[in-house]
Amino acid sequence: MREYLLTLCVSAAVTYLLTGPVRKFAIAAGAMPPIRDRDVHREPTPRLGGMAMFGGLCAGLLVAAHLSNLSGVFKLSSEPRALLSGAGLIWLLGVLDDKWGVDALIKLGVQMIAAGVMVFQGLAILWLPVPGIGTVILTPVQSTLLTVALVVITINAVNFVDGLDGLASGMVCIASIAFFMYAYRMWYGYGIEQAAPATLFSAILIGMCLGFLPHNIHPARIFMGDSGSMLIGLVLASGAISITGQVDPDAITDFTGSTRQTVHFMVPVYMPLLLPLTMIAIPAADLVLAVVRRTWRGQSPFAADRGHLHHRLLELGHTHSRAVLIMYFWAALFAFAAVAFSVSSSSLWIVLVIVALSAVGLVVLLLPAFRPHAPRWAESVVPPRYRRRRRRLAAAAAAAEREMHGPDRPALNGSTAVGDRPRLPERSAAATQPAPTANTTR
Repeated sequence: MREYLLTLCVSAAVTYLLTGPVRKFAIAAGAMPPIRDRDVHREPTPRLGGMAMFGGLCAGLLVAAHLSNLSGVFKLSSEPRALLSGAGLIWLLGVLDDKWGVDALIKLGVQMIAAGVMVFQGLAILWLPVPGIGTVILTPVQSTLLTVALVVITINAVNFVDGLDGLASGMVCIASIAFFMYAYRMWYGYGIEQAAPATLFSAILIGMCLGFLPHNIHPARIFMGDSGSMLIGLVLASGAISITGQVDPDAITDFTGSTRQTVHFMVPVYMPLLLPLTMIAIPAADLVLAVVRRTWRGQSPFAADRGHLHHRLLELGHTHSRAVLIMYFWAALFAFAAVAFSVSSSSLWIVLVIVALSAVGLVVLLLPAFRPHAPRWAESVVPPRYRRRRRRLAAAAAAAEREMHGPDRPALNGSTAVGDRPRLPERSAAATQPAPTANTTR
């Protein structure tokens, strides 16, 4: 665990430290596209944040290759090399798209090429545990098609959900934490060596997202752009492919005692192939709804609009920060529920907890006007909008100023709307003439 934590911290530190210089480079390079109709930010913001995240990925893999326990992943498996190859192609595509823009069909083709490169180097789904049937060995064609489809769907699901400050990086970080817990349990709890690459990929992905989040939370100073959203989507898909297609179910049967229990144990892993990812079920649902919505309107599935889930939350009346937190909540509920079911799928308390949390999430979702208040002892560490004392003082100051200026005169403390400022009385023509000055020399 210590080596995984070290790799995570190195990835997070490198990503965090590189984001500042990358932001300056993006501004100098002009990677600040104008605000579009579907955007929710008010000022042009630099992109290319994926450059810093790719640096965190490379740093994490480099450090892991020199650690005693993790170096075996690079010696016994070609999956880290396959991941780096595919990530490099996706990252270059994203950088070009952030700067100049790339056609949607070209992006789709390069995504498929990147996935094919990973399949060629050994990162592919080889078999599937199917409930009631057992292990189904895939042909090379089936393996390639299924792997490419999973990579492309995951990349675009993460890319579609990247619409609010800190949304994509936070949701992928939550999914990666849940996936790391599952993969680590398989690796050290069941002794399945094939789960080691997926555990490593998840740890590095957590570090990449955590390092970028401080720069990307609302109001964001930099966006990850397609170079970042497609990159973290590919890394997340690589972990799912590695643990699904490389782990032999027969090895787990030695611990569970029966094939049926093995199939139920593997459900949270191969279920992502159907959803396509349980760990990112919210982005996947957003992707499906977007494709159906645009196709129904006669538009291209890649045509941008303001119909995504995060846009709907804003239309309900939620603030930017609350919409992001709601999406975080549902992502965590789906991800950690899958992990809990993998540990004990027959426990009633897991179902009860999930139902209770879902009810709480629905209540918060339907109450956009509700604003929580922090206790007095925590007011110094929470954002100003959650501090009761500050709001009371502001209200008292506004009331005092209204009394001072009278009911018929607007206050001058900025409480009036823009464009409703009181007009000053017009000066007469004589008053506007410049006053005579003495003829002095300096």
